[in-house]
This record gives sequence, structure tokens and C-alpha cells, in this order.
Amino acid sequence: MSLEAKWHSLVEQIACAGPRTRFWLRDDDAVAPTPALDQLLNVTEHHHVPVALAIIPALTGQPLVTRIEDSRMACPVIHGWAHCNHAPDGSKKQELGLHRPLPVVVRELAAARQRMSDLFGGRLLTMLVPPWNRIAPEFLPHLGQLGFRALSTFGSAAPTASVTVVNTQLDIMNWRGNRGCRDHGELIDALSGLIHQHDRLGTPIGVLTHHLVHDDAAWDFLRRLFRLTEGRWLSAADAIVAVEAER
Repeated sequence: MSLEAKWHSLVEQIACAGPRTRFWLRDDDAVAPTPALDQLLNVTEHHHVPVALAIIPALTGQPLVTRIEDSRMACPVIHGWAHCNHAPDGSKKQELGLHRPLPVVVRELAAARQRMSDLFGGRLLTMLVPPWNRIAPEFLPHLGQLGFRALSTFGSAAPTASVTVVNTQLDIMNWRGNRGCRDHGELIDALSGLIHQHDRLGTPIGVLTHHLVHDDAAWDFLRRLFRLTEGRWLSAADAIVAVEAER
């Protein structure tokens, strides 16, 4: 099937699925104003797509606060503490693992929430996005006590936590290959499968992006996807509510 035929088939599938097919967008690794961030904010504003901007607390500051304060679509969420890998060489990268004493990491998470609250005030959504989408199960019972509203990692399987888990399921980047956008046909096939799955579950599909490393193909895919799915995008806060409603 040609790429255009796949796009056409996707549009038909979404139309047949009805109003239960909804999406939400999470973009990771924001720190400061950049041309790439401008592009993300411009394209999401143009297509009225809310974006949960996962910001690294230890590395950000007032310039980013100022840049997004007039954005109607961007919502700041908490991307770990410093996006620093503490796993040994040869292991998968992880900031929120048991490579350090549990109380140390818990204090770091508390500091992350406090710093983001100080910077963004009431605009902050206290959703924790673990760096590299990894968090040790031992930390999950502490999240509610630390003031987090939700947890967002990657994949269809949601861990049991003291907060609502709202995962992403479609990462548009090819991290193991050329580190550019995945093949558009491959992304459409994956999205089609997710639509079939989530139409039964009633929960929104999470799309994951990383604006700082997008190539032209990534921006092209997002523009077309946003154009074909306008009106079906939830904010991160509404995605939390949608997940809770299906429990």
C-alpha cells in the first residue's frame, strides 16, 4: 500500500472509530527557548493541539517561563530532576532508579516538584515524566505523598502507582536507527493498531515527541497528523481525567 493510501485508510479508520478515538501530546526535554521550541509551539498553536511540555527542573529557568507564558497550548510538566544517568555502564540509562539510596531520589523528586511550582505556579500540571521513561517500582508509592497528580512513561502496560498513570504509546523518533523520524508508513501502521486497541479501552493515545532533535520528516509527520485529527486532541489534564473515567 502506498503512503498516501495509508494516510487515507487512517482517516477512514478514525472516522469509523467515532468520538472515543482521542489523542494527547507529550514533548520531552524542554529547558530553554530555542528555534525548535518555537516551531513546536507554532505548529501546536496552529492546529489547536495541547502539548504537555516535559521540562527538566534543574536545567530550566525564567527564560522558558517567559517564552511559554503566552502559549495557549503548552502545559509544563515535570521531567525528573536533572535528566542525569545514574545507572552503571552497560545498563539502560536511568535517573529514577535504585542506583542511589531511595531517600536521596525521593528528596530530589520533591525538589523537582517544588522548583517547577516556584517557576510556573498554578499553570504547572504535577505530572511526573521520568527521564528515559524509566522509574523503579519502589518510588511509585511515594508519588502521591510528594504532590504528584500523575505519572507518564511509555508503553501500553501501566505500572501500579499511587497516582494516575497516563502513558504515551507512539514515539515518532527512530532512536535505534538514524535518530531521525521513523518511517511515516511505519508510524501510520503503529497508530492504526493503537486506535483499534484504545477504541476498546476508551483511553486516549499518547504521542511522544522530542522537539530538540526533530528533522524535517518529523515536523512533516506531525503537521499532517494534526491536520487530519483536529478536534481530537486532549490536554494532559483532560487525558488524566479520561483515564480515570475508564478505571
